[in-house]
Amino acid sequence: MSTTMLLSRRAVPRVNLTTTLSARHAIRIGGATTSHDHYLTTTTSSSGQKRPFLTKAIYGWAKKVMPSISKTENIALDSGTIGFDRDIFTGNPSLAKLVSTYNPRLTAEEESYLNHQVHHLCKILNDHEMSVDKDFSMEAWEYMRREKFFGMKIPKEWGGLGFSTAMISATLAKVATQSFDANATVAVPNSLGPGELLVRYGTPEQKEYFLPRLADGTLIPCFGLTGPHSGSDATSLIGSDCVVTSRNGELGVLATFKKRYITLAPVAGCVGLGLNLSDPDNLLKGCGGEGFTVALLERDHEGLRMGPRHFPLNASFMNGTVEGDDVWIPMKNILGGQERCGFGWNMFVECLAEGRGVSLPAGSIGAAKIVVSGVGAYARVRKQFRVPIAEFGGIQEALALAGSDGLITIAGGDLMNAIVDNHEAPMVISSIMKQNCTERGRRIVERGMDIAAGSAICRGDNNYIGNAYMSFPIAITVEGANIMTRSFQIIGQGLTRCHPHMLDLIKALQNTDPQKEEQAFQTFRMGLYEVVTHGVRKLFQSVGRGFKSTATTTFRSKTAYKNGDNLLQYHEDQLLRLSANFALIADLCFSLGGRLKFEELLMGRLADAMGAIFLGYATLHHYHRNKGIQGLEALTEHAMLRLEHEAQEALHQAVLNFPGPGPLGVIVKSVMMLGSFPLGSLTRPYSSPNDNLTKEVARMLSTPSQLRDMFQEHVYTTDENDDNHDMHQVTQLIKALPVCVEADRIASLLRREKRSPTPDEQEVITHADALRDVLIQVNVFDKIGKEAYAGDDYERPALVGTRERLQNADIKRFDDFISANGSERESNVAGG
Repeated sequence: MSTTMLLSRRAVPRVNLTTTLSARHAIRIGGATTSHDHYLTTTTSSSGQKRPFLTKAIYGWAKKVMPSISKTENIALDSGTIGFDRDIFTGNPSLAKLVSTYNPRLTAEEESYLNHQVHHLCKILNDHEMSVDKDFSMEAWEYMRREKFFGMKIPKEWGGLGFSTAMISATLAKVATQSFDANATVAVPNSLGPGELLVRYGTPEQKEYFLPRLADGTLIPCFGLTGPHSGSDATSLIGSDCVVTSRNGELGVLATFKKRYITLAPVAGCVGLGLNLSDPDNLLKGCGGEGFTVALLERDHEGLRMGPRHFPLNASFMNGTVEGDDVWIPMKNILGGQERCGFGWNMFVECLAEGRGVSLPAGSIGAAKIVVSGVGAYARVRKQFRVPIAEFGGIQEALALAGSDGLITIAGGDLMNAIVDNHEAPMVISSIMKQNCTERGRRIVERGMDIAAGSAICRGDNNYIGNAYMSFPIAITVEGANIMTRSFQIIGQGLTRCHPHMLDLIKALQNTDPQKEEQAFQTFRMGLYEVVTHGVRKLFQSVGRGFKSTATTTFRSKTAYKNGDNLLQYHEDQLLRLSANFALIADLCFSLGGRLKFEELLMGRLADAMGAIFLGYATLHHYHRNKGIQGLEALTEHAMLRLEHEAQEALHQAVLNFPGPGPLGVIVKSVMMLGSFPLGSLTRPYSSPNDNLTKEVARMLSTPSQLRDMFQEHVYTTDENDDNHDMHQVTQLIKALPVCVEADRIASLLRREKRSPTPDEQEVITHADALRDVLIQVNVFDKIGKEAYAGDDYERPALVGTRERLQNADIKRFDDFISANGSERESNVAGG
């Protein structure tokens, strides 16, 4: 879905500041025109009012080249909320505003649920068994139902738990540290399932019937949107059509649909179904309209087919199809009733922020916590060449990158949760969170796999990241594939929705009502002035901040980050500079006009820059709230240096590859370069973290530290009295870490002092060696796959072939060969 409806690339550049200043002051107030009109040649409009000639020419040209905005795109532009994303487009975001406005926290009730019910769910989940059985146990399903895991967002008045967004995220993250399949299963009912849509838009009867049954798990929900011909463009609803008709005096729709990739569909008791409604006979009579409509059907609805499963990679969560041909759906089953026909896109967009911006990033948060907690400890436990692999430079680099990506993801999640709990639904920020955090989550797990190596690729109870590794491509694909989100959505919506002045200007150009033509023209004229002056301000601001940031970065000490206040001030200044660069380049991109929506490489780079800037502010917001954690300064510095470098390079590449044609393109590109990087490479001062910082971060993540404690918070670990305590690998790695670190300290001391260990020292070393020997082991199985279910007489086909060939051979064993050839050699020797 593209919402980047833009001015022609020839419209904006023809404007100069004198023109727009005159245009601004020519706005009519109370029917009178100010005296500033004399600066321009004027013409008279059809209403008898005078218009500046040049502004009128620009307005007319812009209307001709401006592509029309569809109903769906108009809804997208008007849906959701705008907040900090707009601040980035102004070039003046404020950390102080974030800190004062958003404070993510859990209530005492939520903390208790997280520490008891969520902990117990993790306890009864065996990730490896689920990956073999491809389902949860009955005990797990019943526990999730009984403890209302499917009704966490449903208000208490309807029998749900009424938890906050922060609590949903915390639950999903903790569950992900034990099972990504359980994470997906709990996520759907609490994000884009019909529950939230019912709470907001359902009829009284729908709420009274469905919500209590969804809350207590009687009905497990799913949402059927994606079809074979509408993947990332799910709202196109190709192949999911319904026609308004009447049956036995009752109004309804006759629907044919074919949905796929629907999580929980194979076990769902009800489905929210996205349909493209048409009313050729005008039976709605003005109550409701055509277009995207949501129907709510129970599993046994006549003609509804649910049950078949997809097999996404090696995942165990339920995912499958929802189909039906000529299915009769009464109006009482339209979510919200007849008046909500055609209102589905509004519903979808308003609720999408939570699914994209909260649930999917929560899986990445869980991945970050499990990799730092488990793999960070493993890097110290595992030895090669009699040295812990945590001392190897390549391991340190991978661990530090995983740690700083983990901090970025956690910080982004905390801020996003607080934004949603503040009753905001920011579509652009939710897209950034989905695309950026799932990609970082994939990298975190990949680096964890690289460090853990053989122990990470051998499956079994000891493998705690293998299933996560196979799950991330799924998270990256769902709810808008990351490639599409990065290349279309973030900037496509951002430029029109979040720009401080552009949306009103675009809507003025869309006017087709002659009675409102003069009002549209005046709105356009004011908007044009605001857009151009905004760009001029950003040019000077960008240059000024560029010189300042270059100077401060060049002369900044490599250890300056150790002062927390200086850390915050320095990096906020750099983000302000990058925000001004971004705002300037974004403004100048309007010179491409409607062509911009097809420049996906350019929009992707701008999305990278905006994502890095937003997550940079989130990381500083996290540090401000968590100052005092020993080592957090170093990790924050590592993360911020990477984000600033990412934003700088994305903006630089956007300018270098700016696709504007002809002389105009050369001029725009030159202004971009001058404004953003006035002295070329000298004003591109940001670089990746240095090796000393990388080593420092890796050391803290692989030894007992407050920084590790931060990551280990809400990671599932077993209790001493649990039956599987000794078998839970992450728990045992965390427990073994201080013992192994102490043993290494003693060994180093003994080498320096050239002496033998004392009995107490030897006991520590022996204990550590025993732990290491256990924790580096991988699972071994007598039988795998079909042989595990076959009878005792089953023989592996390859061994059958070997046995048959040997049976037909004259010599069946090496000993027989030696005996035969030995006797022959002895005869030859005797004969010689």
